[in-house]
Amino acid sequence: MSIDIQSQEKLKYRLEGLSCANCALKIEKAFSSEVTIGETSLNFATQTVYLPPAALEVAQRIIDRIEPGVILRPINQSSKSLEQEEDSSDVKWKKIRMLGAGMLLAIGLILPVLNINLPLALEYTVFLTAYFLVGYEVLYTALRNITKGALFDENFLMALGTIGAIAIKQLPEAVGVMLFYTVGEYIQDLAVNRSRRSIQALMDIRPDYANLVHQLDVQKVAPEDVQVGQLILVRPGEKVPLDGEVVNGSSFVDTSALTGESVPRNMEKGDTILAGMVNSSGVLTVRVTRPFAESSIQKILDLVENASSRKAPTEKFITTFSHYYTPAVVFIALGIAIIPPLIGMGTFSEWVYRALTILVISCPCALVISVPLGYFGGIGGASRQGILVKGANYLEALTKVKTVVFDKTGTLTQGVFDVVKINPAKGFEAEFLMEITAAAEAHSSHPIAKSIRESYGSAIDQGDIEDYEEVSGKGIRARIKGYDVLVGKAVLLKDSGILIPDEEHGIKGTLVYVAISGKYAGQILISDRLKFGAKETIRALENSGVKTVMLTGDHQTVAESVAQDLGVGEFHADLLPQDKVAWVEKLMNENSQGKVVFVGDGINDAPVLMRADVGIAMGGLGSDAAIEAADVVLMEDQPAKLLTAIEIAFFTKKIIWQNIFFALGIKLGFVFLGAIGIATMWEAVFADVGVALLAVLNATRVNRHTSLES
Repeated sequence: MSIDIQSQEKLKYRLEGLSCANCALKIEKAFSSEVTIGETSLNFATQTVYLPPAALEVAQRIIDRIEPGVILRPINQSSKSLEQEEDSSDVKWKKIRMLGAGMLLAIGLILPVLNINLPLALEYTVFLTAYFLVGYEVLYTALRNITKGALFDENFLMALGTIGAIAIKQLPEAVGVMLFYTVGEYIQDLAVNRSRRSIQALMDIRPDYANLVHQLDVQKVAPEDVQVGQLILVRPGEKVPLDGEVVNGSSFVDTSALTGESVPRNMEKGDTILAGMVNSSGVLTVRVTRPFAESSIQKILDLVENASSRKAPTEKFITTFSHYYTPAVVFIALGIAIIPPLIGMGTFSEWVYRALTILVISCPCALVISVPLGYFGGIGGASRQGILVKGANYLEALTKVKTVVFDKTGTLTQGVFDVVKINPAKGFEAEFLMEITAAAEAHSSHPIAKSIRESYGSAIDQGDIEDYEEVSGKGIRARIKGYDVLVGKAVLLKDSGILIPDEEHGIKGTLVYVAISGKYAGQILISDRLKFGAKETIRALENSGVKTVMLTGDHQTVAESVAQDLGVGEFHADLLPQDKVAWVEKLMNENSQGKVVFVGDGINDAPVLMRADVGIAMGGLGSDAAIEAADVVLMEDQPAKLLTAIEIAFFTKKIIWQNIFFALGIKLGFVFLGAIGIATMWEAVFADVGVALLAVLNATRVNRHTSLES
């Protein structure tokens, strides 16, 4: 009987106690190859994974085989925080064992210096007791893995290296290496957990409770328990728990957790307020418009936490590299131990010691840990700036941008239109032209339609609208008060055989053409203003060698005027949605070595957002279409946020490659020094856990960098 993996809903689970990045890779690979689980991605930074509930027992067995002691729990039943894991009885016992082993090692090293020679049996007892105090877990795990055919992990390498040292009577070094390895692993775990907390702190914007208005009482409940349509109270200093509409009160709210915007926004009756904002002053009564699971804050948290499932090419390369790297080093060590003494270049004990030193060096943990932590730090830091990146692959793609394509309305311009001129044709009155046009635009959500209705100012009698049809990308066809009406672009009228006058040159705005009963009735000029920072963003991109292109459905003269004001390198006008897709595909073919980014409003530009190498939705705060269609969402409506996103991407990549070159350089350097007999096993420990620790600490610089920016 076959199992339909795709039909199984996967839920999020936490792997309590998971601190080994290399083990996390093995668990993820084993999960994905298991038929009852299917392809999945394990997030080492948050210790989470998505699994079908029916496969929990299988998943736990896989974990027990690879990393015993790690417990799989539903995310809402996870019993331990990172702080509790650090203070658990197991950790305390580990500290005692490390202290005891350290004291015994010190005794064994100091007594000979004081000319106190212990009997051989007692000397072995002291050193071996210290060795087993800190090494029995490593030895047990290595033995268990060997019986299951799992060689070449860090436990196997450390066990082989230290047992070999004991065999050649290098007891102090065997104990010292195992002790320093255990201490280094412990400190590394602390660093990883602190890195996790610093990353998760960036997303610590989830509201804990909601003040539900229940008749004359106010009850504190979980946000998940509040239903759409219910009223909640948000007091000063409290986080807004759910998306809703303000029905009473006014206040300034801090939106920085969602948008990175430092200036508070004023909220009054009728305004939309979103979960995650922080109320600063007055008391607000809010009618809930979305359940918590669909709220803006929950979508942000889900996007950031799940972004690691889309791995960057660099991350995939390191995963593949580490798979071959460790076995290669083991075989090199084996060759060093056997070949030189066979050809008379020294004794076996001398070359075996060098080989054992190389084995201690070869663990790939520094690479495996630091790369995902670096990307997760970049994604988390970007979210703090109001930039949602859906995957590490998109973050890395932003470092390869060669062309940025912009939509015009709502992206480079404010999309807040004003009617600046009404030009009725001969035989038509301006008032009648506005009345008919406003009625035709009554059902449209386009910003231009809204500006026309606001300019008209009077109530629209819906009974006057007998028929209504939106013509995609062109305008509206309607029947109003018995008249057949066309409202929209010039092409809409031309398609119906209606002649229109030649356009004036130098027009700064958008022309809306109107035809009534088959005759040209006039035109309305709508103006739009450039967004703050749009011109500077275009200039910065052009100065950095990035080509800028503007695509718009507006007429050629309007597009040319805006393009000149902005300094855009190239523009194309009179485009339908499918035309924008075609232009982006053309640019992608021309820039096969670089990435093409499209920046749009995320609602009308969904097809082209999904087609570009990286689709960026601007002003996506609360917009479902933006979050669904785009790869990156700029929550604040500022073009300059694009530059911030690119800067974060470059800084993240710089840190990651620093770690890669640092770890590989140190390890390969120590392999060479070990092979020629200069490096000792004591120094080799630094090339393992020491390098991993420094790589983890370096990865946290991404968080600190974005924190300083904010």
